[in-house]
Amino acid sequence: MKIFFLGTGTSQGIPVIGSQHPVCKSDDFKDKRLRVSVWVEWDDFSFVIDCGPDFRTQMLTSNCQKIDAILFTHEHSDHTAGLDDIRPFFFKQGNIPIYGHQRVLKNLKKRFDYIFETENRYPGAPGVTEIEVINSKTIVFETKTIIPINFMHGNLQVFGYRFQDFAYLTDVKTIEKEEIEKLNGLEILVINALREEPHDTHFNLQEALDFINIVKPKKAYLTHISHILGFHEEVQKKLPENVFLAYDNLIITI
Repeated sequence: MKIFFLGTGTSQGIPVIGSQHPVCKSDDFKDKRLRVSVWVEWDDFSFVIDCGPDFRTQMLTSNCQKIDAILFTHEHSDHTAGLDDIRPFFFKQGNIPIYGHQRVLKNLKKRFDYIFETENRYPGAPGVTEIEVINSKTIVFETKTIIPINFMHGNLQVFGYRFQDFAYLTDVKTIEKEEIEKLNGLEILVINALREEPHDTHFNLQEALDFINIVKPKKAYLTHISHILGFHEEVQKKLPENVFLAYDNLIITI
């Protein structure tokens, strides 16, 4: 299994438009972060989790050639705004399966109504096949099974996903014990860590580290990172030996 970090930044990306913050002016490529997303290659299958406003750039940079399915965590724009850019995949493959909570699919239908239109479709519009993700119900995609992980982003429900020994959770603030138990025995955990100061809807760095200590994966990677967290290299030096700051275009394999 190969995991390609397409983006590791928060909703504004880094650098933030117009910001004079030192991290936004950094020359280190690891401090430049597109909106958060990952591409998972699992044997012959290719899955993308979330497609935000940087999706086109991410697909070109990663050289992704096909998408078997897109799994959405939630409906916020930094996770969904790139949906129209699935068009080249649709033209090659036909309808692209998209997975999400019923609420998320309803939101996408409202915002991208022309994609979901069944009559009088615009010929250049992409097409999708919707599959609802239901808590505690395993996703079966041909020969692969994916386990949804349910948690809260402030007052908003979000899904993370477990692929065998890899799990990806972003925009976590609170999570119930029974959901944490679904993460036992992980090789790799990806979890959000916005900044050092507390935040109403995201783990800060200490909350992410505490969560990693509970789950006990062999390795953990932090994502959905704000410029306020600090310079990549400086933050990395402070982390436990099995915890790493993810960065855009990082590739890890299991």
